[in-house]
Amino acid sequence: MPLISFHEALQYFQTADLSECRKKIQPTVRRRGLSAVAHFFFGPPRLLQQLQGERDLALAIAQCGLDNNENVHMRILQTIYKKLTGSKFDCPRYGTHWEELGFQGMDPGTDLRGTGLFGLIQILYFVMDSRTLPLARDIFKLSQHELQNFPFCVMSVNITRIVIHVLREERLSRECNRRQQVITVLNDLYVATFLRLYSIWKTQQKTISDSGFVLKGAFPCIFSKREITRVLIATWDCL
Repeated sequence: MPLISFHEALQYFQTADLSECRKKIQPTVRRRGLSAVAHFFFGPPRLLQQLQGERDLALAIAQCGLDNNENVHMRILQTIYKKLTGSKFDCPRYGTHWEELGFQGMDPGTDLRGTGLFGLIQILYFVMDSRTLPLARDIFKLSQHELQNFPFCVMSVNITRIVIHVLREERLSRECNRRQQVITVLNDLYVATFLRLYSIWKTQQKTISDSGFVLKGAFPCIFSKREITRVLIATWDCL
């Protein structure tokens, strides 16, 4: 099965019938009372109308489940496996080899709750971009460490879940408006978050028992609207 690039996968979703998935999306967090008033007057700017379709596409992909009958879905899985492991051969759809990549069980599809296929295509972006592949492999190597091991793909899906939440809270709107892009900003924030996790995990000798703290406690500071641009620029300077 041939590898698939991130752009080819994205083009597939841009033309696929996602009508059922689109019915499930909630583009922004619903606010009421004083929270709604404060957000209106003091919150981030609204996402430009011409970018809302791209935002909704990302959220629709996040509502799509893994389908064994969709060739593109299977190619995404196989590409992730090959790029992380260095294998030149396809692997079975089910099996313990997925646990070695950091999924919780023998079926990766069961770990995508809350992110759907967007959780997979962010990993795909990570491993198929020549600038980020070395980082992805370094993180994957650390995830296999005897003492500091952690489930790489589950951690990745958790990061994607955070990215989606930040998007829905509109804290990325200013950066998306500035760059006239949405999905690229989401991917950059995903990489920035994984890079920060990797740095903390490696330098502070974190273990799996620290994962909740690292995800929930170490990252909120980079999600303020004033910090996002600086963090994204700094991330690419590091790569």
